[in-house]
Formats: sequence, structure tokens, C-alpha cells
Amino acid sequence: MVRKVRQVKGLTVKDIETAKPAVSKTGKPVARKLSDGGGLFLLVTPAGGKYWYLKYRWQKKEKTIPLGSYPAIPLGSGDEYRDLKDRITESESNADRRVSARQFKREYLNLLAQGIDPEVYRIEKATHKPEDKPGMKITFRDVAEEYIAGRCEGRFNRRPYTEIYATRCLQRLEKDVFPVIGSSPILTITGGDLKVMLEQIVSRGVRETARRILNLCQEIFMHARFQGYIKEMPTDGLAYYLPMPVKVEHFAAATEPVKVGELLRAIDAYQGSFVVNCALKLAPLVFVRPGELRKAEWKDVDLINAEWRFQVSKTDTAHIVPLSKQAVAILKDVYQATGQGQYVFPSANSYTRPMSDNAILAAFRRMGISSDEMTGHGWRATARTLLDEVLRFPAHLIEHQLAHKVKDPLGRAYNRTTHIEERRKMMQVWADYLEQLKLNAAGK
Repeated sequence: MVRKVRQVKGLTVKDIETAKPAVSKTGKPVARKLSDGGGLFLLVTPAGGKYWYLKYRWQKKEKTIPLGSYPAIPLGSGDEYRDLKDRITESESNADRRVSARQFKREYLNLLAQGIDPEVYRIEKATHKPEDKPGMKITFRDVAEEYIAGRCEGRFNRRPYTEIYATRCLQRLEKDVFPVIGSSPILTITGGDLKVMLEQIVSRGVRETARRILNLCQEIFMHARFQGYIKEMPTDGLAYYLPMPVKVEHFAAATEPVKVGELLRAIDAYQGSFVVNCALKLAPLVFVRPGELRKAEWKDVDLINAEWRFQVSKTDTAHIVPLSKQAVAILKDVYQATGQGQYVFPSANSYTRPMSDNAILAAFRRMGISSDEMTGHGWRATARTLLDEVLRFPAHLIEHQLAHKVKDPLGRAYNRTTHIEERRKMMQVWADYLEQLKLNAAGK
């Protein structure tokens, strides 16, 4: 999520120095844009970093290119302008070589007026040898910001980054990468530099973080190579220096039928919010991801045909959840309370927002169910285990219903909307089975 703050006049140094991230309705910091006019804007990240970007249109397509971070790239006065190729020379000091954001804007807008794409111009300058273009060096930070911005805008033949994931990547880079190699020219970074950086991360005991950062750096350097900034990949072979990742601990889940029945009885007896209680009851019947459950919208629910259709949050693909008779009954009950709004399970504070991501966990804790017994995500493992081992349904049907990627014998991915009739029968058998477990737990 990025909130754009409209500016009547150009920015001042005071505006930039005092700029802070925006705050979402949930109280979390989110990125904020401060416009200086003419397409130039400053992005203040949730982590507090400040980065210059220039937005422009080329051949009816909107483009955005990163200029650098503040204060390494200062604002500059409104009327200052000197040609960059004259200003940046090898003989000048670092302080003298600092080119302002407004100078970049003036040069790039002049290029546009001459029918030259600034992005292409920038790449061509970077591909020249240093002796051909003294001092024209692109830093790792520049390339990283360029790559992440491109992924967010879907400019590459890969799945676009979400706002949340892009922010997470920038936060990792800000914490562990930029302080070490962020200001280094991309051409000068070696595998040894990266090895030292990764060793520092591993020394904190966060092996998985080190592995994720290496993967991100590999993508950034791959982008640099495709753009012609570098010829060799300094990340090659570095994975062998990382220690083996620790064993992943999966979400806690109840997989013993007796324990599942006890949990269902506890949910029925929950004395909290009616909406939360309905969400608790529906969760084991549909076993979707917790975020998909709490963000469920009434427009996607068809009570007549007993189906819930939505886009899978993790893969952005279509998915169908056949609704059992028990699930439809729960949804009809909650419809009386929330059916006039957007969300099936809205926030207790505002019907314009979905339920908090901690609402289910908090309810479990109130019922005395600890995090090592069950979590909201745990119903997926419960269903996967019992549908297979007890009810003996084919694995591919279960995987389809979990919205996992399933392939046929030829290696082709099945459409997640297939096998709907078989899955409809499976979901009703599953609901009846859970109902029987609940009765057994009650001694009936």
C-alpha cells in the first residue's frame, strides 16, 4: 500500500528531513510519496528510507526509474542545472560529484524532448567502460531499487511483487545489505564481499534470513547482467558457504481424531464475538489459508449453488471451495449480521475492514488452546492428514482443495477449478465426519 501525498508547491529540504512514512488504518507504517512536480517524487519507505524516483511517459507507456537515495542525492535548488557529463568527472571530490534530484529530472526531461528514452540512455551509459565514461558508476542500491520497482510494476516475465513483499525485501536490504555494499559500484562487488556480508548475517543465528538475502541478491545481480551493468555473477557458488538451514517447524495442528473432536466442542462453546465464533466454526469446514478466510467477501459467496470462488492469495489463481450443508448454515447465520457489508467477517472496529489477523489466534488463547496445540493455519494440515489417512480420499483431490499446485502424469498443472463434483462430495463427507467427531467428543 502506498499513499500519495499531493503537493501544491515543490518540496523543501525541511519537507524531506521531517518526512515520515504514512500510517495505515491498522496503525502500521506504509510507504509514502512526496511529489516535487514534473514526475519527480520522493518515496519514504515503512523502514524510514528515502528514495528519489522519476516518473514519465514514453510511447504512451508510464515508466519509473530510480535516481538514488536521499541525502546521497540531494534535492537541489529549483533553477540549478549543469550538464551531468560535464559535472561528473573523475577529478572531482565525492562532495562535488553529488548531483541533485532536480538536475537528474532536468536532464531526463531534456532527453524526452529530444525523443530519447531516459531508461535506455541510462543503460547505455552504464554499459560503457569506466575509462570511456569516467565516474559513471551505478551502485548496488540503484540496481536493487530498479529491480524491485520493475517487479512491482510487472515489467519482467515473472510474477509481480505485492506491496507487502516488496516492502519486506527493501527492509531486508536496508538492514543487512545496503550498509555493506549498497553504495558500492555494481561492477566492483565480488563474491568475497558478499561472503563477508552473509557471514555477518549467519553470525546472528538467522540462517534462513541469510539464504533469503542471497536469493534476493542473485535476482538483483541477474537483472544487472541482463541490463548490461555487469558480465559476471558474483553470487555464483556462495550457497555452498551457507550452513544448512534449520529444520522448518510447521504450524501446530491437531491430527488425532479425538483431539479434533475436543477442539470442535471448544469452538462451539466459545463465548466471544458472534462473528469470530462463526469464523472459528467455518475454518475447519473449508480449511483455506487464514488470510483468505478473514478477507472473504460476500460477492464471492454463492449460497444458492453452495460455492465460494476467490483468487488464491499466494498464487493469484482462481479457486473454488464447495460448501457443505454445515458451511452454508454457518454463512446464513453470519449473513444476518454482516451481509450488508463487503466482508463476511469484518473487523470489530470497522465494517469496511476485514477481521484482524490475530482474531482467530486470540480466540484460541481465550479457549485455553495454546499455539503448540492448534493455529488458524493448522486446519489445513488436519484436513490433509485425516482426509487421506482416515477417509481415504485421493491425494490429488485433497491437494486441489488445498489450492496446492497439482500436476498430471505428463507434468502439466491441473486447473484448480477442475474435479469440482468429486471435491463437492469430499467436502460434504468431511463436514459430516467432523460433526461425528464432535459428537463422539461429547460422549454421544
